[in-house]
Amino acid sequence: MADSPDFNPFVPLEPTAAEAQSAIRDEFAFFGDWSERYQYLIDLGRKLPPMDESLRTEENRLLGCQSKVWIVSAGDASRLDFIAASDSAIVSGLVFLALRVYAGRSAAEILATEPTFVADIGLARHLSPTRSNGLSALLARIRETAQAVA
Repeated sequence: MADSPDFNPFVPLEPTAAEAQSAIRDEFAFFGDWSERYQYLIDLGRKLPPMDESLRTEENRLLGCQSKVWIVSAGDASRLDFIAASDSAIVSGLVFLALRVYAGRSAAEILATEPTFVADIGLARHLSPTRSNGLSALLARIRETAQAVA
């Protein structure tokens, strides 16, 4: 966990994780094909708050991803904040979606919210195995962080 001036957490767009997942489903329903959805993922990834280079350490690196992904958390059971970054444009979009659902929430809400958006928008069927494994590792890390403070 980090509490430093370099920590610029992701601020959720919706008041609850369930509302975030619903909004993600609605947004992805607008796109007719997966080339448009991939472009949207890339655009979302560009909206991630910047992660200071000092936080891009091996200790903060998420294993299980082909791309490099770093994730740092701060907070307690009442509110967990996250910041994350990737060296891949599409993976950055996946990170954005995960943080949109889980960042800024209580540990209890995180643990009670299954990532249904993954199946709902067809990610499970359209990601390469390495990206799928990376997304699973990211979601597991968020859940583990919530369990540790709950």
